[in-house]
Amino acid sequence: MGYINAFVVGGLICLAGQLLMDVAKLPSARVLIIFVTAGVILTAIGVYEPLVKIGGAGATIPLPGFGYSLAKGAFKGVEENGLIGAFFGGVEATSGGITAAIVFGYLMAIIFNPKTKP
Repeated sequence: MGYINAFVVGGLICLAGQLLMDVAKLPSARVLIIFVTAGVILTAIGVYEPLVKIGGAGATIPLPGFGYSLAKGAFKGVEENGLIGAFFGGVEATSGGITAAIVFGYLMAIIFNPKTKP
């Protein structure tokens, strides 16, 4: 049942993003910003946590999940180090994913010949 829940939750998040691009004619960069910011805000008000418990990876892997991870890391940083922890807690919580994106992007650029779009 967990796979189905993840598929449904992740699919609904992706459907929302596709609707924002197709119906509202928003560029993908704006949708990215909206989703990450929405993940942070929904986590701060306590709405995203139940969605993560239901959807699992379907809620944590898409872009709102990155905002969720940033917010959870900032909350943890504040608990451990006070207000200054809000500034580095989110980055610390997401550093593994950020590092993986940079390393794998670099490796793909080495293996394949990237070209700029005209």
